[in-house]
Amino acid sequence: MATFDISKVLDKSLITVTLQATDKEAAISELTDLLVQNGAVVDKKAFVEDVIVREAEGMTGLGQGVAIPHGKSKAVKTTSLAIGISQHMIPWESLDGEPINTIILFAVRDQDADTLHIKLLQKVAILLADDEFIEELHKVKTKEEVLTLFERDPGEE
Repeated sequence: MATFDISKVLDKSLITVTLQATDKEAAISELTDLLVQNGAVVDKKAFVEDVIVREAEGMTGLGQGVAIPHGKSKAVKTTSLAIGISQHMIPWESLDGEPINTIILFAVRDQDADTLHIKLLQKVAILLADDEFIEELHKVKTKEEVLTLFERDPGEE
């Protein structure tokens, strides 16, 4: 399988290490603002609604303080990732029942729903399956550190 180049869907303008939100909807909204400013999402309200609908279908909190909400939406112009890291914990339904402070929001164009979306989820899932990656993710202080961490090839050690 060709390595998926995450830099196609993630750049510094889509990362915040100072997420202000204190609940799930506010966090999704705040990250969507980054996607709108970046031009990846053209209709904030429609996209947020699509993400909230998807949230109702199943838990996106993976545990260890990380959640991966996602929206497949006509409001998405360019499939992208927005990453938010909060200095406080946010209540979120998660596999370990704990709140989260790291959110990786997937914004997926309808047309990319099957191909790019799957590759993206695979790449992120492989990274998140690594406890060391999660530990490092919780230590990052800058957007650059987040970017470097996500650009790492999951196979590298």
